[in-house]
Amino acid sequence: MTHRPSPPESLLADHVTQQFVPAPDLVQWARETFIEDSATLHNPEHQHLNHALIGALWTNVPNGRHGRIILAQCETGAPRAMGKWAKARAEVQIEQWFGGIPDFILTFDAGYAATCSDVEWCALVEHELLHAAQERDAFGAPKFSKSTGRPKFAIRGHDVEEFTSIVRRYGAEPAHAQAFIDAAKKGPEIGRASIAHACGVCLRQVA
Repeated sequence: MTHRPSPPESLLADHVTQQFVPAPDLVQWARETFIEDSATLHNPEHQHLNHALIGALWTNVPNGRHGRIILAQCETGAPRAMGKWAKARAEVQIEQWFGGIPDFILTFDAGYAATCSDVEWCALVEHELLHAAQERDAFGAPKFSKSTGRPKFAIRGHDVEEFTSIVRRYGAEPAHAQAFIDAAKKGPEIGRASIAHACGVCLRQVA
């Protein structure tokens, strides 16, 4: 594995000015470490990303949701639905960062990236890459653009509580899935039938 990229010192030292700094070296590292066929920690689940345009950002802006700290995020590159000027303004900013509109933008908390272990960092980056998915049709086959032949991209949700691939490759602790695994080992506190009989959809399935 090549030396992992680090956020700029100026970003870590400034706790007042909110900043987002493009990180092209991070994208290159991710490709050489996880995505390319010759990658040192190659994961075939990222195969479609060989054809994706990926942008990455370091930030010192704190983020959280429902009482949980957010350390990284994967988003589609095109700005989401918003007013015409707001969308145009966002597109200009993205193009200034990356020279165009990427398929995905990965954003990482600079403070965490500077202090976490190599295993925790790899697990975090791969977690975000697994969100950067290829669309599937109703039969589970990957979808491609008819005009360009490129994969059609989308954001993928978790499988269960955490991506199975992350737990398999790094273990439960770096994936923050130990509590889920421990609960599964203990067995259910409430039986399947009890849950099913409290849900109208499940009732039809077990009748």
